Amino acid sequence: MINPLNAGGFLKQARILQEKMAKFQSEAGFKKVSATSGGGMVQATVNGKQELVELKIESEILQAQDSDMLKDLIIAAVNEALKKSKDLVGEEIKSLTGGLNIPGLS
Repeated sequence: MINPLNAGGFLKQARILQEKMAKFQSEAGFKKVSATSGGGMVQATVNGKQELVELKIESEILQAQDSDMLKDLIIAAVNEALKKSKDLVGEEIKSLTGGLNIPGLS
């Protein structure tokens, strides 16, 4: 239960957290992580908004003409990059909230 005598302090803390979260969300698109598969033959780069922003495929893998292998390598690289991005966002949120688990934020 919130102490009515300290409600102002609580609201101030909530506003500060809200401002920090808004700033983080606006900057999340600039934070990028990458992952590779196939020994570096495919590289996927994802931003903090979990958007694929770059995909590099080495020419050797394209010349192999094995579309199933290429699809598997792309999927593996993108999924790993997405996982890294989610971990990055989770750590940022954890630091913003002081480790407090707030449903819907991570």
